[in-house]
Parts: sequence; structure tokens; C-alpha cells
Amino acid sequence: MPEIPEQQSSPDPDERIVLAHGGGGELTRRLLADHVVNKLANDLLDPLTDSADLGPLDGRVCLTTDAFVVQPLEFPGGDIGRLAVCGTVNDLAVMGAVPKALSLALIIEEGLPIATLDRIVESIAAAADEAGVVVATGDTKVVEHHGSGGMTVTTAGVGLLSPDGPAGADGLAGEAAIRPGDAVLLSGRIAEHGLAVMSARENLAFRTSLRSDVAPLTGLVQAVLASAADVRFVRDPTRGGLAGLLADLAEQTRLCIEVEESAVPVSAAARHTAELLGLDPLTVANEGKIVAVVSADTAEEALAACRAHPLGADGAVVGRFGEPSDWPLVELITRAGGRRIVQRPYGEDLPRIC
Repeated sequence: MPEIPEQQSSPDPDERIVLAHGGGGELTRRLLADHVVNKLANDLLDPLTDSADLGPLDGRVCLTTDAFVVQPLEFPGGDIGRLAVCGTVNDLAVMGAVPKALSLALIIEEGLPIATLDRIVESIAAAADEAGVVVATGDTKVVEHHGSGGMTVTTAGVGLLSPDGPAGADGLAGEAAIRPGDAVLLSGRIAEHGLAVMSARENLAFRTSLRSDVAPLTGLVQAVLASAADVRFVRDPTRGGLAGLLADLAEQTRLCIEVEESAVPVSAAARHTAELLGLDPLTVANEGKIVAVVSADTAEEALAACRAHPLGADGAVVGRFGEPSDWPLVELITRAGGRRIVQRPYGEDLPRIC
């Protein structure tokens, strides 16, 4: 007589996400009420209408959108929820905008532990509070398990530029305003986000004190802009790291850039971890740093404003723009006095870091 296979018990919907959580019925109501909406409650979100009424907006409106697929979902110093809030807020901040509201969509795979979802949504709420922004509207979908990590987060953000603030492609003067002699200001130690994520990844784990630098940057950017410095440009060096951002600027401005290796803040832990993995810290992603281009004669004012903010305490002037060139390069002046060309990474040294 053939043996009857043993039936596997269905996952407990109170412990793990099941497809029925996305079906629009009682399980959906309980998932949203007990694990999402109650943690993100605010006046804009609470009505749970199909869209949020933001009311009159006084100023020029900035809009951004982003998607987050980081693996693992939780890593030293952060998680996909904190990353989603800060990444979206920072895209507005470096435009010179003050973020006001976010939309948030959670695409959850069946099998994700409810406890993990709770931690991530609580982290979203904490990061939004830290950034001074509200989650005004959102959506939740449950999909079959595809082995892609358990959750994807998509966001959109709305922010306001000051009516009398600077205008341009970057919310500031933009690349066109950058001139020979301008200084490159970096707000702190690089490479910690990408390396912290890699250190936590399955089969590549090792002991390290590294923590992601993921943080909302609005206050830091506004402090630099409010200083007496002549700020030409601000951006955060995320994917591609400092190397990718400076290579873009050299290409767009047609100006060469010199960077002093000894001036670039890198922690000993990040340097050693990068060496172990065969990576250049200049190309590794950051999620809590800014690069500002300022006039040479106001660089000290910008640096002082940066260092006075908690997120910019390790700030430094790391380089300067040179003369125009048909072949603009970014050159690193090494600690030994030599020179090497800094290039943007060819592909993804560290996949799924944001």
C-alpha cells in the first residue's frame, strides 16, 4: 500500500505572512490595523482614504520617488525601513528642500515573520519622526515567496523649497555654477553603509564594529546652506560612492578635480574591511553623508557649519576643482605623494545595498 505523504501544516497567520494577508479580507484588515497603521498614525494617514490631502503648500514643490531592495532586511545600524525613509528624505534635502510627507508601499513576501515586519514598521515610524516627516499615504501587497529577501519598499516624497531659495537642477546653483578653485567638502567618514550591509550578508559575515551611517540629512544640509558659505552644489554620495559622484561632476563641469587621500575621512574598521573584501572605500555607498561644492574663500565657513552639526562632526575639505579640460579627470593625491585616477565603479561591487 503506497505511503501517504505527511501533510505540512499551514503557516500561522499570526506569526508569518501568508498570501491571504493580501486578499482584502479580515486578515488584511488585521495586518494593517495591528502591524502597520497603528505604528504610523498621524492626521494625514488616519482617514485611510485612497490619497492624502496635503492642504495648501507654500513654496516650490519637490517630488521624488525611490525603491529599496536591500539584503539583508536588517543590518548593523539600520534596516530597509529606516533606509527607505532616510533615502527618500535625503533626495529632497540635497535639493535644498524641506521634506513634508512620504508615501510608502510595502510589498511583502509570504513567509516573512510578523515579528520582522513589526520591527521594520517601527523603524519606519522612528526614522520619520527623526526626519520630521509623516507617512501620509501608502499601500501593502502580499506576493508569493520568490526568494528575493522577504520585502521590497517603494516610496515617494514631497518637500518644499524656500520661495526665495536658490533654484537649479539640483535645488542649488547646480553643476554649471562650479568654478575652478572651488572646494569639495565631505561631511564625514565614508563607506560605512555598504560595508556594514556586506558584513551582515549570509556567507560573508565576519566580526566588525561597522554600522551603517543611514540618517536623515535635512538638518545638516540646511545648516550648511544657512552658513555664510557660497554653496554651489550638494548631493549625497550613495551608489558609486564618493568616486562615482566626483567622476560625474568632472564629466558634467569639464573641470579636473584633485582629491587629497589623507583628507578623506575613513575609519580604521572601514579601511580594513574594504581591504579584506578587495574594495576601494571611495566607491562604496554611503547613506548619511553629503558632498558640497563651495567657493574657495568660504570653505572654512561651510566646514564650520558642517562640523557644528552632529552628522557632520567629522567633516573635511577633501579636494578642489582644477582647470577646464577636454579630458577631465578625478585624481587622488596619495599619502605617498603619488597620483592615481579615480573612476566610477564599472558595475555593482556590492549588490542590493539600498
